[in-house]
Amino acid sequence: MSRILIVEDEESIADLEKDYLEINGYEVEIENRGDAGLKRALEEDFDLFILDLMLPEVDGFEICKQVRQTKNIPILMVSAKKDDIDKIRGLGLGADDYITKPFSPSELVARVKAHLARYERLIGTNAQENEMIEIRGIKIDKTARRVWVNNEEKSFTTKEFDLLAFLAQNPNHVFTKEELFSKIWDMESIGDIATVTVHIKKIREKIEYNTAKPQYIETIWGVGYRFKV
Repeated sequence: MSRILIVEDEESIADLEKDYLEINGYEVEIENRGDAGLKRALEEDFDLFILDLMLPEVDGFEICKQVRQTKNIPILMVSAKKDDIDKIRGLGLGADDYITKPFSPSELVARVKAHLARYERLIGTNAQENEMIEIRGIKIDKTARRVWVNNEEKSFTTKEFDLLAFLAQNPNHVFTKEELFSKIWDMESIGDIATVTVHIKKIREKIEYNTAKPQYIETIWGVGYRFKV
């Protein structure tokens, strides 16, 4: 359920807006003072703001300006002022829409629906979650190519990271040194499998509590290595 904050000093208008929005399935909160509205807008999670322009303590322009510095959610400005200069200023500060009083509640609801749908499409297109692997205190961010061991970030070379990530995403599978060289270095081993051994050693130094008794990357004697879960 989308959560909406209305900052409006005319309580009758705010209550009417709230009623119509709640009928259409939205969760709605109201603040009648600009300073209180600004505080909640910055500190809480809302999906859309409806701001009156003329508010006690802090006006809608200032709220819009400050919110836009940290949040990208839709902002609808509402005002009895019909001057184009106010509309231009509001939109210039980052408001997504400007509605002039008096307006029908159904128009407000329609605009809220349109802006929420557009915003959801936008974040759905642009927001991609990083691909993560998490195993017993090790967190590997494959997208950002970062590794944390017990919440401490460790630095890995390109091939060290590739080898660790490959083993971690194929847990309990035993790979020969030849297979790992082929997968990570993308070529036949041709006697270079010692490279794998060296990289395993370096990785263990960064992720294992005791390299003599590895808890993550095990050596399967006579065969190769596996990542134990």
